[in-house]
Amino acid sequence: MLLRRMSRMVLVLAVALVTALTGVADGGTHTARADGGKPFPGRQLLFFNHAYGVLDRETADAIEHSGYLRDFANFQVRTTTGAGGQTWTGRYLMGRETYLELFGVGDLPGQDGTFGAGGMGVSTERSGDLRTVTGRLREAGVTDPVEFRQTRDFGDGVPVPWFDAVFTTAQYDTFGAWAMEYLPEYFADPRGNTEPADHPGDVGRERYLSDAYRDHLMRDVASIRLAVSERDLAATAPLLRAGGFVVRPAPGGGGTAARRGGTTIRFDAVPVGEVGLREVTFSLNRPVADRHEERIGRSTLVVGPGARAVWTFAGRP
Repeated sequence: MLLRRMSRMVLVLAVALVTALTGVADGGTHTARADGGKPFPGRQLLFFNHAYGVLDRETADAIEHSGYLRDFANFQVRTTTGAGGQTWTGRYLMGRETYLELFGVGDLPGQDGTFGAGGMGVSTERSGDLRTVTGRLREAGVTDPVEFRQTRDFGDGVPVPWFDAVFTTAQYDTFGAWAMEYLPEYFADPRGNTEPADHPGDVGRERYLSDAYRDHLMRDVASIRLAVSERDLAATAPLLRAGGFVVRPAPGGGGTAARRGGTTIRFDAVPVGEVGLREVTFSLNRPVADRHEERIGRSTLVVGPGARAVWTFAGRP
């Protein structure tokens, strides 16, 4: 779907901002495995950046006007202009390194705006790592990965290079995943409000996102559960493996789990009519003593006790 949006809306959403969790980088020497079993030695190259989902209108509107979410997280409703002058308006919960982006039915054009549609971005922390990921995809049998450059217009009509992206395929049902790498031109533009580099080649998520999360309870996306079609899962798994994620059957069966990269990603393979965002777990900046349950449309956010919150989303109305 992201690919269709790329051609139709020039990647309407292929990131609208980005970042991953407290114990983010798994920077040691680990081994990722390609689909054919060939090992990819070395450090983690890709990290969970953000995911988005299209919700029912009632829930999307309730999220947009929730006073609780504005206290809970660095919450924003923002319109972004990307390549080709295309715009999109999303509801964002921004953390230290990761974020969640939410839409309502009809907020995006065509099939991308239908209930249950969604996508996910995983990003590099070091300049040049996306090129390595793309090479690994070809090595794993993805013969023609789709590469794309997104830009951002800050309102003066001049597009600023934003990030490069790669997809395993241009064909998808309702869910698209992409790898991305922020560009030096974007970090150099003061309107991006980004932070200075911590080291040469730093294109990381924490540098990209603001520190406003410190003023709220939410810190990062610790885990996410998505229901996707078999075809979309098959297209996503090679991308995650190429970036260093370990992709295996989920405990208890009935799904697939990708670990490393700061966030656990759980996929449930379902018929196309049953796809959608199911659950998001957040790490918190501090533990809370009591349990708080907040109903937001057809979703439920449970905060505490302890240093985590769980947001569950209902299926098709």
